[in-house]
Amino acid sequence: MRYEIHGDVLPSVDVWLDKGESVYTERGGMAWMKGDIDMNTNTRGGLLAGLGRALAGESLFMTTYTSKGDQALVTFTPEAPGRILGIELAAGQSLICQKDAFMAAQEGVKMEIAFSKRLGAGFFGGEGFILQRITGPGVVWLEIAGDVREYDLASGEVMRIDPGHIAMYDDGVDYSIETVRGVKNVLFGGEGLFLATLRGPGRIWLQTMPLNNLAAKIAQYIPSKG
Repeated sequence: MRYEIHGDVLPSVDVWLDKGESVYTERGGMAWMKGDIDMNTNTRGGLLAGLGRALAGESLFMTTYTSKGDQALVTFTPEAPGRILGIELAAGQSLICQKDAFMAAQEGVKMEIAFSKRLGAGFFGGEGFILQRITGPGVVWLEIAGDVREYDLASGEVMRIDPGHIAMYDDGVDYSIETVRGVKNVLFGGEGLFLATLRGPGRIWLQTMPLNNLAAKIAQYIPSKG
């Protein structure tokens, strides 16, 4: 299997499959394909697994595409302007991602629901209690609104972040919430009452334009009734 990511603001990813190779995606995730390809749609892991994925922002059903010939092509596109990231995970290696980040993955990759471990992070962390855990082995393709900045935090190193800008992080990174200090900062700083903290060691990926920010900006230009 090989893949190529094309485009910038509105990208696509071409996944080339050799005979017998498979990738799966959420319902409606495929944009176009060519070659001798078998499609199989099911709940992938059973009804409970499907319901868990639905809570994490994905569809109840997943579709698997398997090449029955040589060099079949399946192309996936994101739901909003942003970036596509292709990440190869080792066996047992996990990422914790925001809701709806999953785009497609090789057959060996597992996508399941993940719960925020801390009460404050769940209530005030921007994504709620429910996130996505994606575990290898294999390549996973993720869609992130806006552009993406990657940082590698050393042990004990901390990044403080507006919660909506967290796209994903390594499973070993500690995620918590702290209050913004100073009444004037809270009232007039524009960052709200809480900031997220990510503590290393591990990699983190931050997005420049959270989808809810983009939606709120567009809503300003939509005429209201009356």
